[in-house]
Amino acid sequence: MGFDILSLILFLPLAGSILVLLIPKENKNLIKVASLVFSLPSLVLSGLLYYYFDHSLGAMQFQVNVPWVRSVGLFYQLGVDGISLPLVILTALLSTVSLLASWTINEKVKGYFSLMLLLETGVLGVFLALDFILFFIFWELVLLPMYFIIGLWGGPRRDYASTKFFLYTLLGSVLLLVGILLLYFSSGLKTFDMVRLINAPLPAAIENLVYVLTFVGFAVKVPIWPFHSWLPDAHVEAPTAGSVLLAGILLKMGTYGFVRVSIPILPGASRYFATALAILAVISIIYGAFCAMAQKDIKKLVAYSSISHMGYVMLGVASLAPQAVNGAVLQMVSHGLITGMLFLLVGMIYERTHTRMIPELGGLSTRMPVIAGILAFTSFASLGLPGLSGFWAEFLVLLGTFSVGLAFYKTMAVLAALGMVITAGYFLWMLQRVILQTYHGPAIELPRISFRELVYLAPLIMLIILIGIYPGIALEMINSTVLAILG
Repeated sequence: MGFDILSLILFLPLAGSILVLLIPKENKNLIKVASLVFSLPSLVLSGLLYYYFDHSLGAMQFQVNVPWVRSVGLFYQLGVDGISLPLVILTALLSTVSLLASWTINEKVKGYFSLMLLLETGVLGVFLALDFILFFIFWELVLLPMYFIIGLWGGPRRDYASTKFFLYTLLGSVLLLVGILLLYFSSGLKTFDMVRLINAPLPAAIENLVYVLTFVGFAVKVPIWPFHSWLPDAHVEAPTAGSVLLAGILLKMGTYGFVRVSIPILPGASRYFATALAILAVISIIYGAFCAMAQKDIKKLVAYSSISHMGYVMLGVASLAPQAVNGAVLQMVSHGLITGMLFLLVGMIYERTHTRMIPELGGLSTRMPVIAGILAFTSFASLGLPGLSGFWAEFLVLLGTFSVGLAFYKTMAVLAALGMVITAGYFLWMLQRVILQTYHGPAIELPRISFRELVYLAPLIMLIILIGIYPGIALEMINSTVLAILG
C-alpha cells in the first residue's frame, strides 16, 4: 500500500482524544459522536490491513522506519505480522464497541471519552511498535488512562482498586525497562530494533537475567499467578467499558510481550524457564477456575475466569510447540471477544436490576430473554463449546502441549484439561441460577435490549461464530509468523 496506514491507525484515536478536549463540556452528545468518528476509522483501516496482508509471510509487513534519535539507535519503527495484526484488529474493534457501550456516561464526559481514545492509541502502539523504547512509551501510556478510568468512574472502592492497579503495573514496568536497557547494552548491537535483536549474541547469564526482568513486567499484565491479585479488584470497580478494555486488550499486552520478545529474542532463556512457566500457567488455570466457582458477584466470576483462560495462553507459550503457540495467540483473540462481551452483558444486567449478586438474580430468561440468551451463548463460548471460537484456541493449546512428548508436558496438558471441566461447572452453575430459577430482582418491568446494545454486540457474536466455524481466518496468518519466530 502506498501510504502509512499504520500511523493513521495509531494516531487517529490520539487526534480524537485531543479534539474532544476542545469541545465545550455541555455538548455531551457531540463529544460522544466525535469520539466514535475518530475511533471507527482505525477499525475500518485495520480491516483494510487484513485484506492487503499476505497471510503466507511470517515476516513484518507495512513497515515504517524513520530515524528518531540516531545517536542512541532510536527509530520510529512500526510493523505488523500474523501475531500483532489480529490484536490490532481486536483493539480497534473493542475500543469502538466500548465507546458505544459508554453512551450512558453523563459525568465528566469530556475527560472520560478523551481517556478512552488515549488508551486505544496506547494499546495499538504496543502491538505496532518495533523499537523497544517506542514499545515501552506506549506500554506506559496505557497505565494512566486506565488508572483514571477506574479511579474517577469506578465503583465504591475505586480508589483502592486504581491505586493497586497502578502500583502493580508500575513495578512491572520498572523491571521491564531495566530488562530492555540491559538487553541494549549487552547485545553489542547498540540498537532497540526488536527485529535486529532477534540475532543478538547474549551470554547465557545475561539472557536469563533479561528474561526474569521482562518476565515480571509481562506477567503482571497477563496476569499470571501469583501476580494476579490486582485484577479482580480492578474489574469489579471499573466501569463496564473499562472492564471490557482491561480484559479484552490490556491483558493481551503481557502475553504479546512473551510471544514478541521472550520467545524470539531470548530463545535460550525461554527454553530454560519453560518448565517453571508451564507450572505457573497450570496453577493459574486451576486456581482461577476454583476462585471463579466461589464467587457470588457475577462480575468477579468473569474476572477470575480471565485469570484461568489466560493461563492457557501461557501454557501454549511455555510449550514452545507450534500448535500450542498458535492456540495461545488465537486464545488471546478469542478471550478478548468472549470476555469483553461477558462484561458488556454483566453491565446491561446491572443497569437494569441494580445488582450483580448471583443469589439476587434469577429468572432472567423470562424478564430479559434476549440478554439471557446472549449470556448463555457467550458462556458456552467461554467454556469451550465446539463450533465457537473458545474451543479451537484451547484445543490447540492442549493438543500442542501434549504433543511435545515429554511426560511433564503431557501431565500439564491433562491438568489444564481438568481446568476446562471446572470452567464448564462454574459457568453452567451461574447460568442455572441467573437465567433459570425464580426471579429475585426488583418487581418492575425490566427494559429489553436496545438497538444500540444489539449493534455493538453483533460483531462480537459474529466473530465468535466465524472463528468457531472457520478458525483458518485467523490461524493462517498466525501460523506463518509462529513458525518464523520458533525458527
